[in-house]
Amino acid sequence: MNMEKLKDLLKEIKPADIIIVLGIVIAMLVGMLTFYHFRGTADKKIEATATLGFQVFIRGVTLTGNEVPIKAGDETFITIRNVPYTNLKVLDTKIDTKKIVVPNPRRGKDDFLVIDDSSQAFLYDMIVTLVVNDAKITKDGAVAGGNKIKIGLPVTLEGASYKLNGTVSDVRILQPDTENNKQQEVKPDVNKQDTDNVG
Repeated sequence: MNMEKLKDLLKEIKPADIIIVLGIVIAMLVGMLTFYHFRGTADKKIEATATLGFQVFIRGVTLTGNEVPIKAGDETFITIRNVPYTNLKVLDTKIDTKKIVVPNPRRGKDDFLVIDDSSQAFLYDMIVTLVVNDAKITKDGAVAGGNKIKIGLPVTLEGASYKLNGTVSDVRILQPDTENNKQQEVKPDVNKQDTDNVG
């Protein structure tokens, strides 16, 4: 009788029920391993805290006014991958008109010249440098607001009179947090040029 009841019970169990039970068991195992430090968490991967600077390249901004909307010293609200983050300080802003390459009629030193494209008089490219004071430095790169700040990351800058989409074009550690990381070895910035040896 017991065997027959067991067979009937097994017939009533559906594959979906088995999947749900297995999922719960796996989640409990992962939680236990994390609690007892058998599994590395995100906090353990943090090697240092530093001031991070990164540049955002904004292509094809249409401006008909006389002022640049994003200025050095201002704050801009940043959205990373369509997720609002926070206000960040603008360290520097560079803006330039659209350019065009034309042959050099004098055929002197340069065969080609780079001049302003008059057909796109109100179209500009911008490079905005932003600062994060408490970025987490990990083996995988710098992290701010739970996002890895890497070249190619899509971001949106927003202020009182603008909302512009761009991509991260450069990432640099500006200053390590030596008070919180006295024993941490700060790796050199491979992107920084040695200006003392230039020339």
